[in-house]
Amino acid sequence: MAQADKSDIPLNPLPTLSIQEFGPGLSLIPPLSRRGHGPGMILLVPDSTPSPYNIDNGIPTPSLKWAEEGYAVFEIRHEALHREDLLEQALEALREHEKCTFEDGVGLVAYGPLLWQQVQSSPALSQFKVVAIYADASNPPDATPIGLPTIQHLTGSATEKLQKSPKLTQYDYRKVTSCHFAIPGLGTFDYAMEAITHSRNLTFFKKHMNGPYFDLEAIWDEHQYFEFFVRSVEHTMSTMVQEPYVNHIPTMTGGIGRENLTNFYRDHFIFCNPPDIESQLISRTVGIDRVVDECIMTLTHDCEIDYLLPGIPPTGRKLEIPYTAIVNIRGDRLYNEHIHWDQATVLRQLGFLPEYIQITEPLPGGKEPSPGKSFQIRTPVLAAEMAAKVRDKNAVPSNELLDGPGVREV
Repeated sequence: MAQADKSDIPLNPLPTLSIQEFGPGLSLIPPLSRRGHGPGMILLVPDSTPSPYNIDNGIPTPSLKWAEEGYAVFEIRHEALHREDLLEQALEALREHEKCTFEDGVGLVAYGPLLWQQVQSSPALSQFKVVAIYADASNPPDATPIGLPTIQHLTGSATEKLQKSPKLTQYDYRKVTSCHFAIPGLGTFDYAMEAITHSRNLTFFKKHMNGPYFDLEAIWDEHQYFEFFVRSVEHTMSTMVQEPYVNHIPTMTGGIGRENLTNFYRDHFIFCNPPDIESQLISRTVGIDRVVDECIMTLTHDCEIDYLLPGIPPTGRKLEIPYTAIVNIRGDRLYNEHIHWDQATVLRQLGFLPEYIQITEPLPGGKEPSPGKSFQIRTPVLAAEMAAKVRDKNAVPSNELLDGPGVREV
């Protein structure tokens, strides 16, 4: 793969985090996307929520996360909710902010039922486009009396049928015990469940708030261009949020956080790829906040490839590797990559994994080998034909591993 000239390609610097304080428990963060402007969002959070500046082990606070999604975010802590006309004041602050496209609408997220109870009768709710509420399945909130489109995330098992309509959509999370599971830094935080609720919120909110929408394919393709063609660490990192992460799952290589991931890209990835590396796209699925690619990577193992075969000297062999990339995009920058491939087929193609391996255990039923003989069992792993069948379903017959003996005596 030829390297592109990077001398004339401008960098996309990260935005400067600027938080405007409006009093105790009240703050406004402008959109942190490259676009720089977006709809409004008001968040009601518990007092125990970490500071809006906080990023803990690569996990931002709710306000930072929504700002990275491209919203102008006004955070209200529980301690401030006693103030009269507070929602009206927050809406006015967003309306006057130069980075908020107020005409696209304002959303509201209440990270707990008590927070919602304190605002549910406010006349200011009529100015919102959509609401999300985190509550308990045993006592779900009533639909808003003014009929706002509402999504509810309910902890525990719902006792009644969940609602799924344009005005009210409910989800329950049966293994989650606290409605504060979406607040990082608290003991009840659940990383996986919070991510699911966030994607569901985005799907629901964007329908009612004119986005903000971004070209996720273009963002992901740009990132790969800087990785594999330009081969620039700086340009690659400029496509990512403040604290991104990458996990190559079979080898657990990558990095969490900007510093660690920058070091990984520089020392173990971008400059460790063979010159002939290529990726063929087989299929692509685009969701509300992620891209899922099914691909085939081809390369010659003529150098040490740290992230793929750490510590293994070059063999000079050709490799064809089916892989899947699950890429989470926050706003118009990448947040994370989960890269899956079958490491067994890589080892098989290198000759490190034989077709049959010796076994010492008796076969089922207690069958023993003949005198002077031993049993070998076939490893259920294929080589480059795996990639061939991904590329063309008719390239290799199905069920070849089901034909012939799985055990042989030698």
